[in-house]
Amino acid sequence: MTPNTPVTQPTSEPARPPIRFRGRSFMATVLAPIPPVAEWFGDLDALNRRAPNFFAGRPVILDLSGLRLTREDLDGLLAELAARNIAVLGIEGAAPSLLGAGAPPALAGGRPAGEVATPDESASDASTATEPQPKETARSLILDAPVRSGQTVLHLEGDVTVLGAVASGAEVIAGGSIHVYGALRGRAIAGAAGNPTARIWCRRFEPELVAIDGLYRAADDLDPAFRGQAVEVRLLEDAIKLNLFERG
Repeated sequence: MTPNTPVTQPTSEPARPPIRFRGRSFMATVLAPIPPVAEWFGDLDALNRRAPNFFAGRPVILDLSGLRLTREDLDGLLAELAARNIAVLGIEGAAPSLLGAGAPPALAGGRPAGEVATPDESASDASTATEPQPKETARSLILDAPVRSGQTVLHLEGDVTVLGAVASGAEVIAGGSIHVYGALRGRAIAGAAGNPTARIWCRRFEPELVAIDGLYRAADDLDPAFRGQAVEVRLLEDAIKLNLFERG
């Protein structure tokens, strides 16, 4: 280095915080196709006719442990589910060679959370009925006990009233409105049978997700000013709106 050579000083930049990774658990529904798959899709279509919004806002895990598939078979299976608006979050029980680029990720180690009830088939087939049947009056379901984590309450025939709390990891699905007299910390899905006038009321608003008639908002998308308050959730101009109400 000569006497006239300038000396470059190292540039000091503020230290950036390290990247943080956090684990988080979510409830998901497991779909396990059984052969013959064409008949299984027929049963799935029948469920969608009885409850068109059953899969709205519901993450799905595809369990392939009972099937022997090629990559083309898997692509076709995923395409059929996507055509039914069923979002597959991940896949269990598949050979690694099946899961190439663009496929949902492989998942393992999930813990069973019990069976998810589905709506029963209609007692009579509308296509063969000779006379129109009177519409059945909506029935309400009242739960005296809280809904615990891992539990799913499905009642598409009317309102659901929970006299206690709905825990984190629990799910309440109603064809009508949902009333929670305690804290709402899990998922509340109202109007699941196609009822845009349904509402959700709770004494303490801390949900993981709220949905009405297929439109949903997750916790991260909800105004934090309503957290911990007595809240009414309703649809207004095809958007979910929150309102405070007086605690009775």
